[in-house]
Amino acid sequence: MKKLYDVVVIGELNVDLILNQVDKFPSIGKEVLASHMTLTLGSSSAIFASNLSTLGSKVTFVGNLGHDNFGDHIIASLKSRGVDTENINRSVKQNTGATIVLNFDEDRAMVTYPGAMKYLSIQDVSDEVLKHSRHLHLSSIFLQTGIIQDVVQLYKKAKEVGLTTSLDPQWDPAEKWNLNLKELLPYVDIFMPNLTELTSLTNAVDLKSAIDKLKSFANKIVVKNGSNGAYLWENNELIHQTSFLNKEVVDSIGAGDSFDSGFIHQFLNGKSNKECLEFGALTGAINTTRSGGTNAFENLSLVKMIAKSSFNYTF
Repeated sequence: MKKLYDVVVIGELNVDLILNQVDKFPSIGKEVLASHMTLTLGSSSAIFASNLSTLGSKVTFVGNLGHDNFGDHIIASLKSRGVDTENINRSVKQNTGATIVLNFDEDRAMVTYPGAMKYLSIQDVSDEVLKHSRHLHLSSIFLQTGIIQDVVQLYKKAKEVGLTTSLDPQWDPAEKWNLNLKELLPYVDIFMPNLTELTSLTNAVDLKSAIDKLKSFANKIVVKNGSNGAYLWENNELIHQTSFLNKEVVDSIGAGDSFDSGFIHQFLNGKSNKECLEFGALTGAINTTRSGGTNAFENLSLVKMIAKSSFNYTF
């Protein structure tokens, strides 16, 4: 059966209100100033979906929004990048989520109001959307309290109908890291945490010890490590990819999600692990050349221009 979508993304949806060039991080009872403000599409899942679509993959999204201005902004943003939004629910009972981002040099602090995203459940993922997709991707599992309890069932179901799968767990705001990886990862083809998330999830001290705890039941493990590059483990082989360094970072919001989009785009095109890693590193770096998670991915021509002019990379 011909598939309608290359990827179905299941995840959180919110806007980002980004404050750039903050004098210093604020403290209780004091006020600081920011030089720039941007309201843009936020959330790891949406940034991934938007940038993946820009790269040329056919993407649909399953998520929850409120009937409000932020929800309208998200729908319009996704549609403008070619993402199918027919599987997004709009609720009159919940508001759309929002994240306030404070950028200071290459670091940041965030406060998120989850809103409607936490009410998404496995019942919102139809059999039809899975059957019409090649690949399932989910981000920010700890923000999705309605999904996390059934996440193993969701991934098992996706594998049963023939999808390949990926998961970027993202940060756990509660820092409890309650995710049964031994039960879940056999159904996840590509597990995509950053190094801090990986060591937190496995209660390990470093990359090697974390992988040692997962290798008996994991498939492909992709670990992002910022300017130190990325790693891929599969079948007892560990590959390292150096980063594409941007000397003039605007911000790093969505860099990991942009890495994921580049990696998965190449994976779906049958590229090797090394090729997927390299392209993921490139798209992650491209992300840092503009504010927010999607502004460097307005269209494919812009992405190619930035790749060539900033990183001397042609594709």
